[in-house]
Amino acid sequence: MINRRQFLGSLGAALPALAQAQKPNIVFILADDLGYGDLGCYWQKEIATPHLDALAADGMRFTQSYAGSTVCAPSRCCLMTGVHTGHARIRGNGPDIPLRPEDRTIPEILKETGYRTGMFGKWSLGSIHTTGYPTRKGFDEWFGFFNQTHAHTYYPEILLDGDKDVIIRGNLGRKKKTAYAPDLFRERALQFLAKAGTQPFFLYYPMTIPHANNELGAETGNGLEVPEDAPYSSKSWPQVEKNFAAMVTRMDRDIGALLAKLKETGADKNTLVLFSSDNGPHKEGGHSPDFFHSSGPLRGFKRALYDGGIRVPLIARWPGRIKPGSVNDHVCAFWDYLPTLADVAGAATPKGIDGISFLPALLGQPQPKHEYLYWEFHEQGFTQALRSGDWKLVGKELFDLKSDIGEKTDVAAKHPDVAARLSQLMASARTDSPDFPVRTTPRRAKKAA
Repeated sequence: MINRRQFLGSLGAALPALAQAQKPNIVFILADDLGYGDLGCYWQKEIATPHLDALAADGMRFTQSYAGSTVCAPSRCCLMTGVHTGHARIRGNGPDIPLRPEDRTIPEILKETGYRTGMFGKWSLGSIHTTGYPTRKGFDEWFGFFNQTHAHTYYPEILLDGDKDVIIRGNLGRKKKTAYAPDLFRERALQFLAKAGTQPFFLYYPMTIPHANNELGAETGNGLEVPEDAPYSSKSWPQVEKNFAAMVTRMDRDIGALLAKLKETGADKNTLVLFSSDNGPHKEGGHSPDFFHSSGPLRGFKRALYDGGIRVPLIARWPGRIKPGSVNDHVCAFWDYLPTLADVAGAATPKGIDGISFLPALLGQPQPKHEYLYWEFHEQGFTQALRSGDWKLVGKELFDLKSDIGEKTDVAAKHPDVAARLSQLMASARTDSPDFPVRTTPRRAKKAA
């Protein structure tokens, strides 16, 4: 196994141009509740995602990438701060707990190295007037929803713009609302990209698609809010599933617009584009993840620690750096993004994090590996999962992912030594959190998120 120290010297020797060239731009696109099987370049057969499929063809598709958690806020905390949920400040969707000043984030690190930073979409790591608010955590520009409950509606009456709240007049007090939040975020992201110059930029684009409006779903049975169900209007599917498919294809269209803008400005050749999802597919708003096989061959969906709840798509494109059409089975997780992007930008990685840079994997170089990946979940009673090599422990169940990707057969009784080793790792992987104590009864979040 190659360790990080051994690798650092070889990277500089093998790729001196990376350090010498202008710092690359970084665009990170994050879907919300999109499953491992929801894209055509993975497993999807019914929903059209041509722009993301083309992104994969032009870059690298990862097959064993994991989210930070099985729900929104803790997953995004892991992404932004480089630690897993055993060490994260935020380990669940409720209560609302902001990041602290000492919780170093990706935009803070990039901003310190000269990047212009912007975020347009859903944050979930601190509301206005808290230490976790986006403009206090490294973003020069931001426009969107501050937490996951605020983000349920697709036709909001108020959004946050920098340090101010703004009224969305197309939706205020109207029965027929006209301002669709994803459209607003797309336009702001395009404006951000249009200002591309010599200064490197970091665009974080955390979309709300295809998350459900849970309140609308409880009221009507269809919480998948979308302006139209095209191009699936003529399908014989249930209306909620037409809406879901339309949302995903609309998401793909918006991503295509961003990629086109990068090309128009000439920034695309020096831009690393990353796409992923914050957790597995949801079963909310009347939608069933089984309808489109959103988990692919994986077991479970959002709120499970089986791979269907935490294994997610990851696509990376970087012209001239990443080999087009490549597929990578490196096992990585959300806490790896911070050190990876720090390495891409030539910045120092904070000490004491859990992440390992996967820049080597992106560049086709030998890649250091994790001893294990760890997750904990607090909203249905306390549950834990740990992956080490091809072994995965979920609670007390043991699975061999190499031969059983669907986690169908518990082999703990056949391999008690492996189960014991992973149990010991699981016990030592976490530190206690006063905000997320270990409970035997479910934590009650404010609302499903």
